[in-house]
Amino acid sequence: MNWEVTGIWLGAILTLMLYSFLYRDNPFYKFAEHLFVGMSAGYWLIYTIYNVLIPNFWNELTGASDGSPDLFMIVPGLFGLFMLARLIPKIAGLSRLALAMIVGTGAGLGLVSTLQTNCLSQVEGTIVPLSGIGTAGFLDNLILVVGVVCGLVYFFFSKAHRGITGGAANIGVTILMVAFGASFGYTVMARISLLIGQAQFLLFDWLPTIPAMFGAGS
Repeated sequence: MNWEVTGIWLGAILTLMLYSFLYRDNPFYKFAEHLFVGMSAGYWLIYTIYNVLIPNFWNELTGASDGSPDLFMIVPGLFGLFMLARLIPKIAGLSRLALAMIVGTGAGLGLVSTLQTNCLSQVEGTIVPLSGIGTAGFLDNLILVVGVVCGLVYFFFSKAHRGITGGAANIGVTILMVAFGASFGYTVMARISLLIGQAQFLLFDWLPTIPAMFGAGS
């Protein structure tokens, strides 16, 4: 048995099952969907155990990494068990402690990075020169500054959007729609790229194996 050809046929059959949803919802699509979800869950479970849990928790707790056990790792271990407590209704409330720790820690750690990336970096990127950069550079920087300022004006709700404020807010809405449209277009291009890749797989990898498959069978 040619395992490479077998893998190609399995991939092609599952691909056609998934694209059968374009006709209507059917058992073939549901089977491929459930198979994909189940395999993904199993893969990430094993990946988490061997690449996250064992090196970051078990090896530190037992001292397998540097020879000195870190008993403090018992604390995150307990919180991990608290997360599993949701499976037992009588002690499901313990999972709230773990969730509170995760949310609080995540918010605290994310605050600094968010301020640096989404706030300070954006402000720094908006402070651009408007002179000595040529006509094209001037227009680019002017559009950038006006777009950012007008976009912020649109979210300024302490003053009615009338007059100059209303005009700036309307420009801000237009800039935001252009940005959302560009983002959506980028997403569509990425999905079309995946579609082209699967179409090439079916045309150039799978279809050439059909004559050989039937020829071998005959």
